[in-house]
Amino acid sequence: MLSRLVGSLWGNLSREEMKKFGLLSVIFFLLIGAYWLLRTQKNAAFDAIVGYQYQPRAKIVNLFASVILVMIYSKLIDILGKKNLLLTLATFFSGSFLVIAYLLEFSTIGFLNPVASPDRIFGWFVYLMIEWLGSLMVGLFWAFVTSTTKSESAKKGYPIILAGAQVGSLIGSFLSYKSQLFGNALLFGVGAVALGLMVPMVFLYLRVIPAEAGTEKTTTDSKKPKTGMLEGLKILVTRPYIMGILAVSTIYEVINTVLEFEMNIIAKQTYVTKEAFASFNGLYGVFVNGLALVFALLGTSFLIRRFGLKFCLLLFPIMTAGLVVGVYFNPVLGMLLAACMAVKGLSYALNNPTKEMMYIPTSQDVRFKAKGWIDQFGSRSSKGIGSAISDVFKSSVSDLLLYSTVISLGLIGVWAVAAAFVGTRFKKLTDNNQIVD
Repeated sequence: MLSRLVGSLWGNLSREEMKKFGLLSVIFFLLIGAYWLLRTQKNAAFDAIVGYQYQPRAKIVNLFASVILVMIYSKLIDILGKKNLLLTLATFFSGSFLVIAYLLEFSTIGFLNPVASPDRIFGWFVYLMIEWLGSLMVGLFWAFVTSTTKSESAKKGYPIILAGAQVGSLIGSFLSYKSQLFGNALLFGVGAVALGLMVPMVFLYLRVIPAEAGTEKTTTDSKKPKTGMLEGLKILVTRPYIMGILAVSTIYEVINTVLEFEMNIIAKQTYVTKEAFASFNGLYGVFVNGLALVFALLGTSFLIRRFGLKFCLLLFPIMTAGLVVGVYFNPVLGMLLAACMAVKGLSYALNNPTKEMMYIPTSQDVRFKAKGWIDQFGSRSSKGIGSAISDVFKSSVSDLLLYSTVISLGLIGVWAVAAAFVGTRFKKLTDNNQIVD
């Protein structure tokens, strides 16, 4: 009975596929659980130490920092290889957040200092570290998965990985919702431990999962050509298909960044302490990831197999346009919460697995170099643009609402065109067994 249920939701999976995607699901469970726990603490920590009104500027700072970050990431891919880099970064972030959790209890730089100030550098550092965790580790994890998975297997297995991630994000968000019980600093430590547990799980995966014919796992890293740090950018600007992936992967971030800023500005008027504000963000995370989990379990795989990648890529911008219009006509906290929840939930449940599948008909350099630029600089640029819009119009909620709506609808038009192009091109590449190199 269980096998029939699994087959109806995700397609017929072999025993080896179940073991493979089950382990990947656990690894992603730990990563996304830690990320959502820390992500929902991020705004409260920044507000208490620096001041939430400076949050758009933090995202803009992160945009410029990401240029250097993605260049280092591209070089490390060459030096360490994807498996070793995944293990290295998991260890690095785990240790870093343990130190941060300790320092948050200091009376001068941490939470015990009640005076928020943009001069408190530690607050900016904490915010950027959480941003970098999401952009570096999530992108690297998916790059690792796509390099060891064939197209037909991915259609069945990616939603399983995603389901594990959504369970992790629900638990992480729920713990954050209980910030007033556990305390903010302790929850940073819990996130650090979860990241540390990724390391033995990755080692276990590499030990028990055999190489799959037809993937890059069957080739040795020594045969991989070494390329410069700017090679990913060169690939990005010279391949229309990759530029299309950039648009599909990042445009929604502009819209979501503005919506979340509007939501949190209004929420801060009700949730005034750092614990209460973190609790609100935790509740938001529970709603987002609950929606994404239900959709991943019941809808993602079915939609991809029944209607194809192009349909799924187009569905997201169409639904986002409706939500943007809804917020414009009813700009209250409940509507903003619903819109942010839907956009974020659909991005995890629908857009993430489909956009990762788009990398399957690409070469190794495209996957790891161009994808690095898209996941780091592209995503940060989109958030930076959204933050710039918020920063310019933040003094007037009505102006922010009007101009952000106009800009968002224009971007959605570009997004829909890119989605149609990429979806058509993907089908042609996979049908003809071709790759973009």
